[in-house]
Amino acid sequence: MPRPIGNTRLKAARVAAGYNSQQALADAITRAAPQLGVRGLAVGVRQVRRWESANPPWPQPDVRRVLTHLLGQDAEALGFTAPWAAGQAPNESNRAASPTPISRTPRTNVPAQTVAITQPATVSTDFEAVTRSHRHLYWSVAPATLHPAVLEHSRLGCALLPEVTPAARPRLAAALAETYLLAGRIEFFDLREPDQAGETLLRALQAAGEADAPLMGAAVLAHTAFIPGWAEDREAAVERMIAARTYARRGPASAEFWAWLDAVEAECETRCGNARIALHLIGHAEDILAEGSEHTTPLWMDWFSPTRLAAFKGNTQLEAGHLPQARETLRQVLEDLPPESDKQRTVVLGDLAAVEVADSNAQQACAYAGQALDQLAITWYATGMDRVREVRRTLAPWQNEQCVRDLDDRLYDWGTTVSALQR
Repeated sequence: MPRPIGNTRLKAARVAAGYNSQQALADAITRAAPQLGVRGLAVGVRQVRRWESANPPWPQPDVRRVLTHLLGQDAEALGFTAPWAAGQAPNESNRAASPTPISRTPRTNVPAQTVAITQPATVSTDFEAVTRSHRHLYWSVAPATLHPAVLEHSRLGCALLPEVTPAARPRLAAALAETYLLAGRIEFFDLREPDQAGETLLRALQAAGEADAPLMGAAVLAHTAFIPGWAEDREAAVERMIAARTYARRGPASAEFWAWLDAVEAECETRCGNARIALHLIGHAEDILAEGSEHTTPLWMDWFSPTRLAAFKGNTQLEAGHLPQARETLRQVLEDLPPESDKQRTVVLGDLAAVEVADSNAQQACAYAGQALDQLAITWYATGMDRVREVRRTLAPWQNEQCVRDLDDRLYDWGTTVSALQR
């Protein structure tokens, strides 16, 4: 399959920002221009098509200002090349740069084109090996320790990408996309930094475009859906899931991959208060897994399994008020989780505690929450701690009970309190 020609970086940024068509971006630029003090600006779909071509023209200053504002990156990061030599643009030395996302750890833009071949043919394989090691380390290494190493690895990949042969570039770009995806997962699920995660996942999508890796693109887009989904912005989450499914159809995607997409959308629907829709999606995912497919799941997709789907289901049953079913599902998940799934175990324990609170069984709820804290002391997971804190809030009617006071002693001991504030 020939690699599509065009400005994949702008296209990736457009889709990640929620503009699923070129017309949608054109309309957004036209609408946003007056809000930024730019009068009389109108952009059509033909202009956006030219920007996403193989040789995109450098946007005019006012257009560039609105475009970078909407997509959150500077023009070079979006795949444009200035018509002047590298450095400050003429007559623009006193202009303020377009605002870009600010994070505590600077990100490196994905290089768009080869400048010189200086690396051996094995560099992609070597870079990929480190990426694979980081993938395995995620399940046991503290996120605050692993995250800087993953980001530094991404910077190395960006430095190497312009220096490899065209034949090696797709493989290196695919490993770079996985690296950025892992960094984004840590930021969102482990460190609870959704803004940083959104920026990092955009880099992952750009790298996936450089690799022409549609399944990686689908995985990244599905992860971006978690961000608005957890913020209860259903419209944005659904739009990103539509984009993710579109990329997955370019696959080939395995039955497990399709089931995971259903599970992601189900969690977003659950967060938005639509448990019935979520249960329907989970039922569809179970049917897909039962049918199977001839396609294999990518090795990098190590975060999903039938047991993980059951964990999604138990949480949704809890939110739907189906307490006996949720209790049974989650207890089975706890038995079936493999030893390396310590992070997921804290979430399941938190959900079991929530089931018991909803069933007015404060003693058992505190027992499950205490087990989750035991696990969090070994393997930190912000999402798991969020579950425990939510359980404690719902235990307010029993706050004078000894079991709740004992839980407070655990939840707010010196180590846990300092650790939570640090993270």
